[in-house]
Order: sequence, then structure tokens, then C-alpha cells
Amino acid sequence: MIRLLVISIFIFFLGGCSAVSMVDNYQQSQLKKAGFEPHQLSLESEGELHYWQGGNKSASAVILLHGFGGTGMTSWYEMMQDLASDYHVIVPDLLWFGASFSNAPANLSSETQSIQQLIEVLALDSVNVVGISYGGFITFDLMINEPKVNKAIILASPGIVFGDEDMNAMSQRFGQSVPEAVFVPENKEGVRHLLEHTFVNHPWYPSFIDEQIYQAYFADFHEQKKSLITTLPAYRDQLNPADLKGKLPPSLLIWGENDSVFPLEKGIEFSEFLNAPIIVIPEASHGLSNDFPESISQMIRDFIQ
Repeated sequence: MIRLLVISIFIFFLGGCSAVSMVDNYQQSQLKKAGFEPHQLSLESEGELHYWQGGNKSASAVILLHGFGGTGMTSWYEMMQDLASDYHVIVPDLLWFGASFSNAPANLSSETQSIQQLIEVLALDSVNVVGISYGGFITFDLMINEPKVNKAIILASPGIVFGDEDMNAMSQRFGQSVPEAVFVPENKEGVRHLLEHTFVNHPWYPSFIDEQIYQAYFADFHEQKKSLITTLPAYRDQLNPADLKGKLPPSLLIWGENDSVFPLEKGIEFSEFLNAPIIVIPEASHGLSNDFPESISQMIRDFIQ
């Protein structure tokens, strides 16, 4: 999305439109041309889950789960079109992001349950799940609780091995006192700080674009988004690592060498816990799906096939 924003800025000056809205509308139109359709699923928790669906519906299903700071489309746009030739591709907006919301408690379990309901409604017998950052935490929870998960690919998300000291250290790296302040910025300055630390070679663009990004992707559901982060330690602490060892579906980890959110050493530790291979992308940061879509699409193909 960031790359398209830079291009659209010049159109903004000519037409006076919102650059973020222009990119969003363009991506939606391109996905529809590629055969994707947007859907709304009514949830048992009195909410709605928005998702895109496309690709080869007779092929293996792949669900792509995004992280903080965007939607399913903005996180996976290029990879959706790439994977559509080989897979049945399903891309939801997580609860309290994009067009998805719920009256359920704002925690990881509610996110997982919404994806499980989606799997049931779509009558999927087997599904491969790909999750990045917070979406990786949901992927790990689905590995534990959803028997239809065939294989899982986790990008830059440390699951059960990220302790309280790690969370505090992450906050300090970003100049914040609590982790929720890192991912739920309060203003456009917070947005710029987050994006500069999560993408490789973050491009220059005028500061007023940060306000547009904030209003489009960060301003709504502040308290729920904070709760998704503050409730993570309680979720982690109720898991017994001994109960999980050797009982989870096959998985692959993909990590950036220079990830400042979840450092590479935590990825290596998580790969040892899962007994899973880890692919390290040199000089990469945290926003892997946006920075390296072609490479990661191929990694997903190789692992699933």
C-alpha cells in the first residue's frame, strides 16, 4: 500500500482527492477484476466479519490473516492475486479492523472464533493458514484449537515464547512505556513512527498523508485494539507448553533479519519450540507481506505443496 500511496500523492495534488481513498478504491477494483468478491459474514457474537474470496475454489484453501495497521486487503493485496492462480484464497479483516466488528470481548479467542465460524460457513474440509504479526498469534491459536488446519505459515510472530520482558523491551525500542502504544497510535505522528520502524526503506511522502492513514486505519475501535494487545499475556499464560509439543500441525516460520518488533532470536526460539523450519529474509524488517510479496508467495507454495 505504501508504494501505491507515493504514486497517488501526485494525483492527489491534481484532483484534490484523498490519496488513501484512491489507493483503497484502486485495489478493490483490481481485486474484483481478478475475480475476488467481498463478503460480510454475520457472526454469532452479534458482529460482522468482512472478507474477500477468490482464486480457484476447487483447490486447497488458504486463509491470510493480517496484523495491526491495516486490513486484509492492504496487507495481502499483491499476494492475493499471486496465490489466486493456485489456491482458494480467503482474506478477512480481523475484528475491529476494516469493516469487521463484534460485541464479543476484544481478545485473541474472539478473533479465533470468528475465523472458525468462517471456516464452518464456507464448508472447508481443510485449510492452510498464513498469519503475520498479530495474525500470526491467531494462526498459532488456530493450530491449537481448529482441527481443520492442514499447514500453517507464521510471519514475524513469536506465539508462546514472547514474555513480559520481551514486550517491555519492544516498547522501549519504540520509545513507548506500554506495548499497546506502539501498535495503536493516537495521532498521525504515531503512525509515521510505527511505519518507519516496520517497513524496509519507508518512502518519503508529505506529512498530511499520515493523518489520512490514521483516520482510515487507526482512528476507529481504539479501546478494542488496545485490548487485543493487553490481553495477550493472559492468553499466553493459560497455555501449557508441554501439552502442545509435538501435537500441532506442520508449520513454517518466515522472519526478517532486522525485525525491530519481534527480533529474529525470538523467531529462532519459536521455531525450536514448534520444531519448524524458519526462513530468514536478509535485511528485512517486520512488514514482510508488503515488502516481499513475490518471495513469500513462493515460500507459501513450496511449503504447502
